[in-house]
Amino acid sequence: MTPETLLVPAMFLFLIFLLFLGVPVAFALSGTAFFFSIIGIKLGLFGFELLYALPERLMGIAENYVLLAIPFFIFMGSLLERSGLAENLLETMGEIFSSLRGGLAISVVIVGTLLAAATGIVGATVITMGLISLPAMLKHGYSKKLACGVIAASGTLGQIIPPSIVLIVLADQLGVSVGDMFLAAIAPGLILASFYIIFVFGFSLFNPKAAPAIPKKQYVSAFEFIVKALKVVFPPLLLIVIVLGSIFTGWATPTEAGAFGAVGAMALALFSRRFSSKNLKESLLTTVKLSSMVMFILVGATAFTLVFRGVYGDFLIEDLLINLPGGKWGFLLTVNLIVFILGFFLDFFEIVFIVVPLVAPVAERLLAPCFSDFSEPSKIALVWFGVMISMNLQTSFLTPPLGFSLFYLKGVSPSGVTTSDIYKGVIPFIVIQLLALGAIIMAPEIAVSLLK
Repeated sequence: MTPETLLVPAMFLFLIFLLFLGVPVAFALSGTAFFFSIIGIKLGLFGFELLYALPERLMGIAENYVLLAIPFFIFMGSLLERSGLAENLLETMGEIFSSLRGGLAISVVIVGTLLAAATGIVGATVITMGLISLPAMLKHGYSKKLACGVIAASGTLGQIIPPSIVLIVLADQLGVSVGDMFLAAIAPGLILASFYIIFVFGFSLFNPKAAPAIPKKQYVSAFEFIVKALKVVFPPLLLIVIVLGSIFTGWATPTEAGAFGAVGAMALALFSRRFSSKNLKESLLTTVKLSSMVMFILVGATAFTLVFRGVYGDFLIEDLLINLPGGKWGFLLTVNLIVFILGFFLDFFEIVFIVVPLVAPVAERLLAPCFSDFSEPSKIALVWFGVMISMNLQTSFLTPPLGFSLFYLKGVSPSGVTTSDIYKGVIPFIVIQLLALGAIIMAPEIAVSLLK
């Protein structure tokens, strides 16, 4: 075996070893790159000139205008979350649907969809809905499993529904338009939310005691109720439409739309009378922390990828994936399994920065012929591939025993809710997500039809 053939798996094993030691991902990636760069130079696989390219790549990251959208959207979501948007929406939707069987669960799905489009922060959404909705659903006799499952699943919609941070990062790593990625993800995200509602409705029909209707305690005129609902629902919907609409129509870049969204979030916080120096400070701090984490991971992944290519790892991975049995189907199955399993242990940023650059060239080569009726088949293939990866990452957020959403929900659950309740509750929603993922794979037009 050649030295590079041995170094490629050795790099991954060393990275996994550092991660299991508890080394932060950004430093594990950088440390692996540094260690194997010394080995590569000693073995004569490359010289110091390879490392000269690292500063240039880091400057490329610093000058990447698309990545500037990330802190804007994080700030927008963080401030909206602190402005009481979730509480107001849950209260209003609860009043609208509570008289239906499963109405509270349906309202959770709808609010999760709106919060996904408004904030896109999975952890904050799951925690907020868990604090507000879970006690109310249990109080009114809802099954623990259904209540936990619908909250955890609805909270993860922020992974797939624009303006998702995941989609921005995927678009950057795949080299495609953020606007195209957002547009392609709309239908899959809404279809998935619709599947959740259909499941809840069907479950409540066959198990009425597990998802009872709640009689209204007070009555107001229809006009008063409509005015109240519009006050709560219309402002965030307007902000979502303006932000996404400006991107889709080409009036603004994603970064410019993100900046407008940040300003709009401050306006909504003022409108709801929850804008304060404390909320602003906490939102800014959250933005700095998350944005810094993304940048550090990206720097580490860039160094790792540079050395990985120095030992010809990219050629070995490409040759391996292209020659898998089953052609494109073997490739799709393998990539989805890898992403799904990695989702148990790593955050989506780490998976995207490590895996996507390695598999994107193969995806473009194998999948582009499937989109020959488009003017730019390679671009459309990568956009569809990105939506598929995003849906897969969302599924891994829910899967026991290490799904992140499960931990978020357990942390805010009442004492009577066990980990077993949460695990059992998410199983139907995992099946639904896998069905949605399969639908996207078998019928790519679900995602890309709007791009024609």
